[in-house]
Amino acid sequence: MQAEMTLEPTPPAAQLGHAVAVVFSGPEQLNVQKLALDAATDEDVVVDVHWSGISTGTERLLWTGRMPQFPGMGYPLVPGYETVGRVAQAGRSSGHQVGSLVFVPGARCFGDVRGLFGGAASRLVAPGARVRRVPSDLGEQAALLALAATAWHAVDIAVPELIVGHGVLGRLVARVATLRGESPPTVWESDAGRRVGASGYTVVSPDSDGCRGYRTICDVSGDSRLLDSLIARLAPGGEIVLAGFYSDRLSFDFPAAFMREATLRVAAEWRPSDLDAVIELVSSGELSLDGLITHRANAAQAADAYAAAFSNPACLKMILDWRGFL
Repeated sequence: MQAEMTLEPTPPAAQLGHAVAVVFSGPEQLNVQKLALDAATDEDVVVDVHWSGISTGTERLLWTGRMPQFPGMGYPLVPGYETVGRVAQAGRSSGHQVGSLVFVPGARCFGDVRGLFGGAASRLVAPGARVRRVPSDLGEQAALLALAATAWHAVDIAVPELIVGHGVLGRLVARVATLRGESPPTVWESDAGRRVGASGYTVVSPDSDGCRGYRTICDVSGDSRLLDSLIARLAPGGEIVLAGFYSDRLSFDFPAAFMREATLRVAAEWRPSDLDAVIELVSSGELSLDGLITHRANAAQAADAYAAAFSNPACLKMILDWRGFL
């Protein structure tokens, strides 16, 4: 990866009008640089970021330049939608208080630099309505709430009997499905190293599973080539829920789907109600986020952290620590 560190961590007395951010200036071009922040309104909060997560799905597509046409797409951009920090400034109509620990699902506050999704920075300005207060003891795990909300949204469509993929999202879908389903789901994972870590459900190699009667299959792999093999495993009238993000066109052989009268459903982006639901579940202890964060790095070393997140199969979730910039 090409990386340039253009400044030292800012001192505590730094003005609220600037932030240090990860910037993709183009495909496979990453800088950590100082950016001016848009002015906060009465409805906004200014958040000093403690931690942000690196997505191996959408952020990898942004990094490689393979992201399909998407609202707000273009370079330069600040990536990231898994951010946790403390409110440093709260507008009168923001609904938040200074000092609260909050989750921020991205921001658009860097002027001409696009925020897609805009959360990988030391400081953010965001509408208070988009920000959610989280328990202080949740700490860095709160960065996982976007994926937890994605999992909840997918399972809310239909509780899956089979889940394809045992990365962080697949594990969260399995945990939510175990909470909400009549029986624990089966999870497919081709990488033997990722078959560990199941809690209350079974993870198997796809080749070892002979079942061909799944009523609902949830795919989180992002692999557009799998549809034919998944359709072949459906029960008559079964449904496939696509909860991953796919850069290539999806296609499938029609006769097999016709014979099963199969349904194909796309799980869209999670809604605020999904986020609220998982915060309540996590706060009550019903949904665990343990065992999902495997790697951490100082945000100044973002280039190395992104390289590890995208290339190391053992890395489920990489967290950037921004506290050195406060």
